[in-house]
Amino acid sequence: ITASKAVVRDGSGNFAAGTITATATQAQYADLAEKYESDSEYEPGTVVVFGGEKEVTACDMQGSHAVVGVISTDPAYMMNSEAEGQYVALTGRVPCKVTGPVAKGDLLVCSAESGHAEVNNEAKPGTILGKAIGEWPEGEGPGIIEVLVSLM
Repeated sequence: ITASKAVVRDGSGNFAAGTITATATQAQYADLAEKYESDSEYEPGTVVVFGGEKEVTACDMQGSHAVVGVISTDPAYMMNSEAEGQYVALTGRVPCKVTGPVAKGDLLVCSAESGHAEVNNEAKPGTILGKAIGEWPEGEGPGIIEVLVSLM
């Protein structure tokens, strides 16, 4: 990309540019995600922590302070796109695996059930994954709900 050249889209509709200055942008999806090397290929919605054989692994310790985020389904903004690994939602709205009863607005932390979050409305700072947007009222078996990932 050089100065005084027209921006042209390729066959996929993509284009490249140095710096983009705009009034507003929009995205079809709702999370900001970064690629991290995972020690296994995890399903979207899996809660991950720092650790394991690579950079991240599925959580398996209740209330872990090593929480990173949730494996993303379709990130709106992808950081480290050239890196190896999986996109982990660091903030924003994503589907997330949960266990136990969950009400809208509950605080979520890592669960002892691998790759799942659970409710802890008295959680310590540094252990909070985010807040429940959806609900899993009966809490029977694991489920998937929408969450607002907001590491706190």
